[in-house]
Amino acid sequence: MGNVDVLNLVSHLVIYMVVLLLAISCHEAGHAWMSYKFGDDTAYMLGRVTLNPVSHTDPIGTLLIPIISFVLGAAGGAAATIPLIGWGRPTPVNPRKWTDYRWGNIMVSIAGIGANLILAIIGFAVFKILLETHTISGENVDSGLIKPLVIFLEYMIMLNVSLAVFNLLPFPPLDGSKVLQTFLPDSFQPVFNVLEQYGFLILMLLIYWGIVGVVIRPVYILVEYLLATPWF
Repeated sequence: MGNVDVLNLVSHLVIYMVVLLLAISCHEAGHAWMSYKFGDDTAYMLGRVTLNPVSHTDPIGTLLIPIISFVLGAAGGAAATIPLIGWGRPTPVNPRKWTDYRWGNIMVSIAGIGANLILAIIGFAVFKILLETHTISGENVDSGLIKPLVIFLEYMIMLNVSLAVFNLLPFPPLDGSKVLQTFLPDSFQPVFNVLEQYGFLILMLLIYWGIVGVVIRPVYILVEYLLATPWF
């Protein structure tokens, strides 16, 4: 930590946590809102159809672990290999209240992913407009209020893209597994029972081995290419 610029680290961490809280809040609120639209008022009655991060924050998964991972990653060395992970309070739903179970399961599952994609698209659109109008350029990227704005938009895009792609993976408890389960025949249920038991461990191994990074990296490359390529 001796070679780390503490002021720079803290400023990046603050921006990162603001974006993370927004991303997780929108993700969980998306689940709650869509479940309510399909007739389940469980999350609604608990005040989860809101963007207020207090309603969705898990002290360990949303605050402690992301902060520790961020700081250790900035320290470099072996600590930098620790993945940045985080999660919010799971949104409670009662599928028996859904007016259409099949479509309810699909739409509620992808609602959180959709919320993250919307945030990523908004961040991308703002960043692209600022680049195309030369409000942000190589000459002023490190000056004044431009630098924190660039950092915010970069986190806004990449963090939400990461959450969206990550949650598409077909491993419980991720949203992708629930969508996949809807389309597979009942004969696959024993497989899902095993995955539900060991899903979190499998995910941690995939992250540790870098497989998740391999899946997400092409999306990063595409976003960077689109940002760098002039449209006008």
